[in-house]
Amino acid sequence: MTSELPSLTGKVCIVTGASRGIGKGIALMLAKAGATVYITGQFDFSGNCLMIGQESAGQCIPVQCDHGNDEEVQKLFDQVNKEQNGRLDVLVNNAYSGVKAIFDNVGKPFYEQPTSMWDQMNNVGLRSNYIAAWHAAKVMVPAKQGLIVNVSSPGGLRYLFNVAYGVGKAANDRMAADMAVELKKQNVACVSLWPGAVMTEHVNDFLSQPQDEISSKAAAILKDAEDRTFSGKAVAWLAADADIMKKSGRILLTAELGREYGFKDVGGVQPLSFRQVKKLVSFEYPSVSWMIPEFVYVPRWLMAASSHKF
Repeated sequence: MTSELPSLTGKVCIVTGASRGIGKGIALMLAKAGATVYITGQFDFSGNCLMIGQESAGQCIPVQCDHGNDEEVQKLFDQVNKEQNGRLDVLVNNAYSGVKAIFDNVGKPFYEQPTSMWDQMNNVGLRSNYIAAWHAAKVMVPAKQGLIVNVSSPGGLRYLFNVAYGVGKAANDRMAADMAVELKKQNVACVSLWPGAVMTEHVNDFLSQPQDEISSKAAAILKDAEDRTFSGKAVAWLAADADIMKKSGRILLTAELGREYGFKDVGGVQPLSFRQVKKLVSFEYPSVSWMIPEFVYVPRWLMAASSHKF
């Protein structure tokens, strides 16, 4: 049986938007694996590093940073470069400003949403990921090693939440693929990571409100949600993978990485990938999903083909 986490002792990582949610779970697992982890957030959250430090073998360094401000991002990378003697092994692009706007506009078509929705979805998200990757590549390319992870979602494949959200996630996936092309000869990997449904603070707050048709359906989908640390385990194993270049440019699903590397979620649960037919059927026909074996997957080529209309 594979151990829960590999050793990342000596590695230097940056996780953007790690004050809560998936980013916090990723930072915790990287630090627990022994890495030095710089975690960013827009407000003071030094207490998070104290919590992470108590549970880790590595080091957690909080940096207050608004990823919508290019000057603050520059200062972040300058700090890491100075304090770590020019070393950076992993960048996880997780910062995202659109979560509240998503929940505030559930069920509304794009023409009934404020036009500011575009920037809320894609400024701190798509654009900030590009800027952070630009800075990271300046460090990783000379060293001929490194990993850039864009946290994305199935919203990049099919409609999810709203128009601006889907466009941003699809662009994030394409950005990882195209960056991988230009970084390949420099031995720097770039991937897009798709967690499953995750029970974050925002999701929990949304579900705690009075139930309506939309929130009731969301609750059903989220009943088997991944813990936020599951994504962290996925990133830790990717960071330790000596053959990571074979995955560069690809979309990687946390559930499938769990099966590949041998790690599980909290409580020993092995989450299902949304490519598994059993998982897909459970959304609409939960009473019959038990009959479908877990080894039946939707082929990747079929998923890709179904996402384009000609």
